[in-house]
Amino acid sequence: MPSDNVIYVSSVVATYWFVSISMVYLNKILMSNDGISINAPLFVTWYQCIITALICHVAGIVGQRQRRIDAATTEYTRVAPMEEVSPSQPPQASDKKPSFFAQFPKAEYAAGVATRVFPLSIVFVGMITFNNLCLKWVQVSFYNVARSLTIVFNVFFTRVLLGANTSVKTTACLGVVIIGFFLGSHGELDFSMKGTIAGVCSSLFVSLNSIFTKKILPVVDDNHWRLTYYNNVNASFLFIPLILYFEADIIQESMNKQLSSAAFWSAMTIAGFFGFSIGIVTVLQIKATSPLSHNISGTAKAAVQSMMAFYIWGNQATFLGVLGIFTVLGGSLLYTLVKMNENAAAAASEAPPPPQIEGRDAEAGGTPSIQTARV
Repeated sequence: MPSDNVIYVSSVVATYWFVSISMVYLNKILMSNDGISINAPLFVTWYQCIITALICHVAGIVGQRQRRIDAATTEYTRVAPMEEVSPSQPPQASDKKPSFFAQFPKAEYAAGVATRVFPLSIVFVGMITFNNLCLKWVQVSFYNVARSLTIVFNVFFTRVLLGANTSVKTTACLGVVIIGFFLGSHGELDFSMKGTIAGVCSSLFVSLNSIFTKKILPVVDDNHWRLTYYNNVNASFLFIPLILYFEADIIQESMNKQLSSAAFWSAMTIAGFFGFSIGIVTVLQIKATSPLSHNISGTAKAAVQSMMAFYIWGNQATFLGVLGIFTVLGGSLLYTLVKMNENAAAAASEAPPPPQIEGRDAEAGGTPSIQTARV
């Protein structure tokens, strides 16, 4: 019989795989299936930001209530009846773990804080917009390859902005990823130049998002959930002029078609829920396993996601296409291993590790923040 811990870890990993793969596949339907959705990726992305902000708001209310309950019930353990308690026995602090919902702060939108978060929100909008445009224009099987250059941009910005040196091993790993990117691109039969460019832009914005997130986090008391709320509320405002300029006519034409369909709004809402949930299951998987195990799980998930796409979406597989997928994922995992070993060696020598930008895609085998986990 497997132990309770094995069952728990397995269930967390399985949930991570299910949510992550389902989110990608559902977003692909919403971005490219005209029978179910509409040709308005900005509108679809805007609605998902609205859903995420609403969930953050509800989670904050539940979290505030749960923290009050936890404070009242976990300050001290129940003591035995007076006749069974030794006069010298002090009350014992409770070792009860905080509730899951206690991690969510109350969702408050302060204009001053929102203004300081605004530069990050602009980058955030670019990140999720280009990610969804990439998913709209490329085959699902090629999706991971098109967005594989995030770690390349990370190292570039680390070098340019932070002045950190790059080791030979790290450079070799980046070379593997770049080779995989070109192999996969060359082997893609239904190659989309604009989709690939959108994927590269998505990778660029993921890296920039990591830089801005580190700078802005202190503004929200280093709380990623509070930052998620501000980002999605700000993004909801930022998308409106873009939607009115680029997609107003499309939305008007769909008023009596998809926009009046319960199936469309159900799929949109579920996709928004998955966009919020991926941040939760990512954190749960890291806590239940380890950062390295999470990286391995993310890499394996991305491989399965791409292989399943050949069957589910009818994408035609080629030798170079499949080789590109596994080369990209292998190079990304090697990069993670090299960086962890370098940081461990620096810690052992009591020297601080070189500064680096850590934003990486989960599909690329990296350890994403809550902000980047959804892309």
